[in-house]
Amino acid sequence: MNLADALSGRAKLEGIQWVLLSAAPRRVLRDQLKALLSAPNMLGPCRLRRARFKPGRKLTAYYDVLVHVEGTEGYGARPIAVTWRLDGDADRHQAGDDLAGMQAEAARQGMAAPFRQLTAELPEWSMHIQVSPLDAQFPQLVRLSDPRYVRARLATAYAASDLAPDQPRSSRYAVSSIRYRPRQRHVLRYDPLDRVKAGTVFAKLYTGEEGARIFHRATQVAEWLAEHGEGVTAVRPLTYVAEDGVVLYPRVLGAPLSDHLRRRSQGVARCLERAGVALHTLHRLPQAVAGPLPPHDFAAEASETARASRHIPVLLPSMGVLIDALLHRARELHERLPQEPPTFTHGDFKSDHVWAVPGGLTLIDFDSSELADPALDIGKFLAHLQLSHLTYDQPGLEQAQKRFLVGYAPDAPQERLVRARLYEAVELVKITARRVRLFDHDWESRTEQVIRRAQAVMNDLELMLGLPVTQPSLRGFLGGFRKPHHTRWERRRHRRHPSEKGARG
Repeated sequence: MNLADALSGRAKLEGIQWVLLSAAPRRVLRDQLKALLSAPNMLGPCRLRRARFKPGRKLTAYYDVLVHVEGTEGYGARPIAVTWRLDGDADRHQAGDDLAGMQAEAARQGMAAPFRQLTAELPEWSMHIQVSPLDAQFPQLVRLSDPRYVRARLATAYAASDLAPDQPRSSRYAVSSIRYRPRQRHVLRYDPLDRVKAGTVFAKLYTGEEGARIFHRATQVAEWLAEHGEGVTAVRPLTYVAEDGVVLYPRVLGAPLSDHLRRRSQGVARCLERAGVALHTLHRLPQAVAGPLPPHDFAAEASETARASRHIPVLLPSMGVLIDALLHRARELHERLPQEPPTFTHGDFKSDHVWAVPGGLTLIDFDSSELADPALDIGKFLAHLQLSHLTYDQPGLEQAQKRFLVGYAPDAPQERLVRARLYEAVELVKITARRVRLFDHDWESRTEQVIRRAQAVMNDLELMLGLPVTQPSLRGFLGGFRKPHHTRWERRRHRRHPSEKGARG
């Protein structure tokens, strides 16, 4: 296999999976990691977690590398990012001096160990390796990964916070990386190691003024929901530390709705209904409460989806044709639908961000909040329900979606729910691109399955609106996808627009 053919996309999925999974590239990666460690035999398994492919440019993979912990028989996980590039090393050379300075600081603070170096280059493989906590875009990552600095920072944060003035102080913290994405984002977890009942804290890192904006937004939303939420709350950040560009959050005691969906635990239907209630409550939040929000419309969402899925036409051309056709249909159909003024939206409303806690639900992660059509949040949640049921081969998708809508829809405009189905189709494409893993053996079949589900949602929506279906029905493929009944609004709409019955959807 030729690396250039793989990175260009000419070798299709076989080329990408060869880079990520085959023996020769993995051996090269392990040899490079051994050379970075103070002792080669410290290297344990390398667990591939995520991969992103930008055709004709680069392939990036994220691993948890298990490294032997000195003085024990155990291993600790160290996240790394590996990039294979086809278009040269411009980005790396530009950040080289910054990375060298960070690497030196990490070594002085003991944060590099047991690695002697935190970067490696292998030109013959166009490979660049970067080891946490190294990232020139986030220079604060080194000190925020240092348990000594964390202890002092948290002591200051608790002293200044009115959320936990009596919170016990820990003298030692374990620092673990929840998300290591060089040049993008980082999330760290701080767990107390002594016996005091100090709580776990999560740290989210930002650049520029973004952290201050997120802190203000999350705080305002939490305060508003505390007063108006009726069983719905939002996690309130502890503090924002400007000099570190970090927002600190307390741990939420409960479990995400995604866990309940996977286990099909008792009460999951009730949780889904309450999630609908929670979202409907959130959509009533006054725009002024959260502060300025970036605008986001359907055209922007469709464009984001096209960008996120640009590797699919290269690796699976037949699905690329379907995606292009679906997004074209979606744009045309959106222009036909009645609109409403944009509102505060969560922006990433899915079961991972809805936590079941004693007494109700707690919402997390308002980083993606926008001024947008509330149908976006509804459609995203419905799409994630589809993917969850597919991934875990679970029955009852329609019932699950219905329970969510029962909670959301008592007085929601019918037009909003129609637009939500359109967003659902588009979101199914986006989450397929982002969440179906390139290194899974069934990537092709799962990608095709979800894209065809998106197509089925579009077909049913066109049927519901009395428009001709522009793609073949997939009801047999889906095991029966029930056609929604015409509502009074839809019947009235057909009477007002009889000419549309002969139009293209």
